[in-house]
Amino acid sequence: MQAVILAGGLGTRLRPLTKGVPKAMVMVQGKPFLEYQIRLLLNGGINSLVLCIGYLGQSIRDYFGDGGKFGVDILYSDDGDRLLGTAGALKRAEPLLADDFFLIYGDSYLFLDYRAIKDYFRRRKELALMVVYRNEDSREPSNVVTGGGFVLAYDKETHTDDMTHINFGASVIRKQALNSVPPSRYYTQEELYADLIRKEEVLAYEVYDPYYEVGSREGLAAFDRLVATGAVAT
Repeated sequence: MQAVILAGGLGTRLRPLTKGVPKAMVMVQGKPFLEYQIRLLLNGGINSLVLCIGYLGQSIRDYFGDGGKFGVDILYSDDGDRLLGTAGALKRAEPLLADDFFLIYGDSYLFLDYRAIKDYFRRRKELALMVVYRNEDSREPSNVVTGGGFVLAYDKETHTDDMTHINFGASVIRKQALNSVPPSRYYTQEELYADLIRKEEVLAYEVYDPYYEVGSREGLAAFDRLVATGAVAT
């Protein structure tokens, strides 16, 4: 299985920790976060990775190389001199992508049954699947409406009362879905999903375990505590 990891963000909420390193390379208990993420994905059956890099991305290349010493195959897609947005970065990486792939944020650590999710998706014909978590505005404002096994709405800017879930930080996408993404311009994942949702092409896959992230100081501290307990693959 293949996963694309979006690791090109600026990590502004973690400054000054990310002043000299990308967010994915922030150290946790002596190792960069991305190493923990790669170990988790490998344990879940994902051994092919495409890393979409941008800000200070050379440090990721230098540390992980082709992935051989970590048991995975790694290819890189560089945003270049300007940010392209999450879907724009995917479009740039299109020549490297399998026919279907996981899409994962570079600051997320997600306990998922990746094989079961992929098997479910491959039994369907839709172009995308979003892993969702019932949040009820607890950790952050909920931004997803689900119904009948589908994502009916996804909007980070406008909240409505029927938004009870959030995007968990993992999706499965068919490469064909990128046909609607314009090349070489800024384009967000939200824009891509809006088009697919209108066409009833986004499945909702609900999970119930909590998620971990290192995009904020609070999230980084919580993940550090999780690693200290020995509950994380190393």
